[in-house]
Amino acid sequence: MNAIAEHPLVTAYLAAVSRETAELPAERRAELLSDLREHVQDSGAEGEEQIREVLEQLGDPRTVAASALAEEPAAAPSAGVAAAPATPAAPAEPLWRTRVTVGLLACASLLVLANFALGGVALLAGLVLLWSSAQWERREKVLGTATSVAVPVMLLVGALVLAAVNVGPVELLVIAACSVAVPGVGAMALLRTARR
Repeated sequence: MNAIAEHPLVTAYLAAVSRETAELPAERRAELLSDLREHVQDSGAEGEEQIREVLEQLGDPRTVAASALAEEPAAAPSAGVAAAPATPAAPAEPLWRTRVTVGLLACASLLVLANFALGGVALLAGLVLLWSSAQWERREKVLGTATSVAVPVMLLVGALVLAAVNVGPVELLVIAACSVAVPGVGAMALLRTARR
């Protein structure tokens, strides 16, 4: 078997497609997974970045599964057993929404430094987009919230506690660096998990 098909990214992708296509007949599911694996092998991708590109071209596992399920003729219900209503797969969210969500969460802390009201609005908008999104799990939403809210909360507490202390240029640089680094870590984590 080709080493590309055994790469962790490919394995995770195929596992996600397999989970999403649990309603397909076993033979059809195996055929779909085999076709996807063969496509990745034939791509000649080398290295993680090229493998990511090939997987992105294939599409989100939910979208691939939805297409496969849509092509499958409805199975006739067994005698005396009512057929369960089909649950449509969640549609993949547009790329712009992912970028706007992550961008707002990543930049909100810096905006809070420049203008508290503008930063607060950006943070609130980013959090609403994050929590209303179906592409991230609860754990990832909590991480995104914690990393984007951490710096504004620290600034607020610091302003209250250290109101009498003079803040110099070194302290301002440390605050600015934290305002970029902490939300940046959260934003990168959200971007990585959004690609599944």
